[in-house]
This record gives sequence, structure tokens and C-alpha cells, in this order.
Amino acid sequence: MRWGALAVVACVLLAGCAAPFAAPSDGDNGTGSGAADGTAASSGGDGAAGASVTTGTPGSTSTPVTHEERPDPDADVLGWENGYWHDDPVPVDASDGLNESEREAVVARAMARVEIVRNLKFERPVNLTVRTRAGTSDEFTSGKTSEALDRFDNAKFEALFLIGSDNDAVGVQDANRNRTVAGFYSPTREAIVLVSDSSTPRLDGERTLAHELVHALQDQHFDISLAETPRTRDAYNGRNGLIEGDASAVGAAYVDRCGETWACLSSTAGGSESGSESGSDSGGSSVHLGVYVISFFPYSDGPAFVESLRDGDDWSDVNDAYAAPPRSSAEVIFPETYGTFERADVGLRDRTADGWERVRPAGRPDYGVLGPSALSAMFAYTLYDEYNASAVVESEAFLNRDGSGIDADDPFEYALDPVRGWQGDRLHVYERDGQTGYVWRLVWESPAAAERFVEYYRALVAHWGGDAVREDVYVIEANSPFAGAVAIDVAGDTVTVVGAPDREALGQLRRGAG
Repeated sequence: MRWGALAVVACVLLAGCAAPFAAPSDGDNGTGSGAADGTAASSGGDGAAGASVTTGTPGSTSTPVTHEERPDPDADVLGWENGYWHDDPVPVDASDGLNESEREAVVARAMARVEIVRNLKFERPVNLTVRTRAGTSDEFTSGKTSEALDRFDNAKFEALFLIGSDNDAVGVQDANRNRTVAGFYSPTREAIVLVSDSSTPRLDGERTLAHELVHALQDQHFDISLAETPRTRDAYNGRNGLIEGDASAVGAAYVDRCGETWACLSSTAGGSESGSESGSDSGGSSVHLGVYVISFFPYSDGPAFVESLRDGDDWSDVNDAYAAPPRSSAEVIFPETYGTFERADVGLRDRTADGWERVRPAGRPDYGVLGPSALSAMFAYTLYDEYNASAVVESEAFLNRDGSGIDADDPFEYALDPVRGWQGDRLHVYERDGQTGYVWRLVWESPAAAERFVEYYRALVAHWGGDAVREDVYVIEANSPFAGAVAIDVAGDTVTVVGAPDREALGQLRRGAG
């Protein structure tokens, strides 16, 4: 079961994402910009007006797409860009990389196709370049970070039982992005960078290109690059449920037309024009799957959120949502709560002793709000970790299946039982003599929801080697990546968790704990 679930994740690793919206540490700006040196798409259709062109992959069993040539319009209309109609064929051979003229043609046609699907017109051209993964690695690093930020982030991921205290949480997140990103849009340069693992980069299908073009379209119409960056993990995943959900929904609808109404670049090794496009099966070795599940949330649940607003070709409610994006991942997981969900203002006073001091990174909130998407990743990671063969949730509860296997567009279920009823949380991090601890308070819609969460959380602590030394006080074994001690307090609809290097420190971090 565990290896099967692992293989499923490997099949969805290379979802396109926008670097300026790459998942940050709580409160981090996440504003990595991507340099691009591609040229602007220019006019230049192919084929004579009135000629009938049929395209398809030789030997393919798919139905060839027949296209009737037509002249350029007198005005810049929906579905036409820089000399190409949305259904025009393009004479390219992408197997050895796209040259400048091929790149211009592919981008122009893809822009026209995005316009048709999204029912929104590009206002200006978008540049494109394709780079090797090694050539873009610096784009996805957090750069120089402060000691306080590193300490805070390490404690936050330790609280989630995702990254142990002996690892660098910022470095793990950077490595994940380097290994999994397929492309990004840079608002500062109004350019798209597509990332390839090949030593001779090429465009592998059109899904990632379509996805990133939607980010360009969003920026042109909704100024997403100028919007205030969410300051917590939960707010970030809420906002990106709209941004990435929009792009992913359009990308899926785009490739659904391949082989039906459009001939598309193949996502197979040849890269030639074909009647259909299949998903990439690129590998993702050494990816931290728990961290990946958090970062993949907007791509998995975002499209369903967008579809809850969209009415066929009418995207007006989606457009309006950019003025009031979701403020929490809860609104994306449960779209029926969008616009009405009120996150609880969780109060948490510092009650430390014996030299423990609050960690307050400069230029960002001195607390974390992790939210239900991160909580789901916390529980789901027990399906994949190598420490313990047990799991806190069943794979059937976390992995969404369709008729042929795992749903490639929505593989993960974030509405897990233990996160239902989440109303808010607040995490404080403390430090003493190079060691860290935390106090994490979570508020639920009812005492029953709080008890349900705690039941799963107790199993989580046990999974990672925790032994109860008294009721709801656990010492986690030394060989666990999360060695230390944990105390749980339940008071009605409120749960308070204290994590410390040892049992004695529990009471120093929170009087009465331990």
C-alpha cells in the first residue's frame, strides 16, 4: 500500500507553478522572480488561406483533427493571437528544442487557445524561454535567511511532524521546488520560463505552457503581482487556491480539447504535433512527499474551487473572486464556505519560564497559522514516511480515485476527517540555548470536532515513536526524527499542543504541561 501510494505521487510531481507564488515559510514573501530571455510572440500563420489541413501522429489511433484555414481578422479578436488562430496547425519539431520562430508560433497559438477556454483576451504579448532544471535552480532558493527565520521554520515543520529538527526546513522546501517545478511566470518581466530535465530543453506538450499563460493573463487583468502577499501558510494556500486553481482548471480544459478540436504538441519523446496529449510521468526522486503535499494543495483542490464559481463559459464569478480571494485553505477545501467562513482569532499568551524566549523573525509575523491543508499533509505523510510502516489515515481516504486509477487532476483529498471543523490555529516558537520548542493552539467548531482531531493526533504521536508517560503526555523515542516530548490539552473546542526537547521543558514552555 505504501509503495503504491508513493508511485501515485511520482506521477503528479511536475505540476506547473508560478515562482512568485511558490509556497513560502509562514510570512515569507515567496516572491522569487524568474528571469526570461524569450522573444515576444510575433505574427506569422502557416498555410494558405482556404487550405484544408489534417494533422495527427503517424500510426496513431486517435481521430485526426481537420482544420479549415481562414484569414487574419481585421481586429484582435478572442481566439486569435499574433497571426495564429486557436485551431491553426504549427509546423514545429520540438524534439531538439524550439528555435525562435517555432517558439513564437507555439506561444501565439497557445495564447489564442487559452483565450478560448478562459473567455478572456490577452492585452499584450507574453515572452517564453525554455531552460534546463540545472539552469534555473537559483530561481527557487529562498536566498539568505535569518537565524530566527530558520529556527522558526524548523520548529513549524517539526510541529507538523514533517521535517525533524536535525534538518533545514528552508533547504528542504527549496530542494522540493527545484525538483518538481515545471515552469513559472515572472510578472516583473512578463515572461514565462519552462523547465526541462533534458540537456537540450524542449517543450513537452502544452499543459504547462497553458498553465503559465493563465498566470500571465491573470496578471494582465487582475494585477496579481501587485496584490499583498499573504502572511501565513493558511492564507497563502487559500489565495493560491484561486490563482493556481484557475490556471490548473484552464490547463485541464485546454488539453481535453487536444485530439478533439485541436492538434497539440505531443508530450511524448518526439514532441511533434499530434491529435492528443497525455500527462507527463517524469520522476521526482528525493522529493519530500509531506512537504510536497502541502505545496500541491492549490493545484489539487483549487480547480474544484474554481469550478464551483464557474458557470460553463461564464467566468465572471471567478473574475470577481480576485477582488476577494479565499482567506483560508478551508474555503478552498470546502467551497460552499467561500465568502462566509470566519477564521477564529486564536488567542495565545506566552507563559514560559527558565529562560525560554519567543522567536520573532524580522519583517514577518512572529506566529504561524498552518490551516487544514497543512494538517491534512501532517496526517497523510504517515502513508509515505520510512520511519514506521503504520499509517494514521487510510490511503483510500487520502487518494482520490477515478475509473482507471488515481485522479491525475485531483489526486489528494484534503478534507480528511481529523481536519473537519477547523476554525483557526496559532503557533508560537520558543528558543533556549540553541534548542527550540513550540506551543500550538487549535480552535474547532465544536468539542466533538476537537476530540476527533485529538484522537488522530494521539495516533500520529504514537506513529512517530511517542510513548504515553501519563494522560496526553508523550516522550518520543531518541531514534525518531522528532525525538522529544509532546503534551496535549483539550478544553471544549480548543486544543493546545506543546512540543519540547524533553519532558522537563514541557512545563517550562507552558506552565502545567508535562
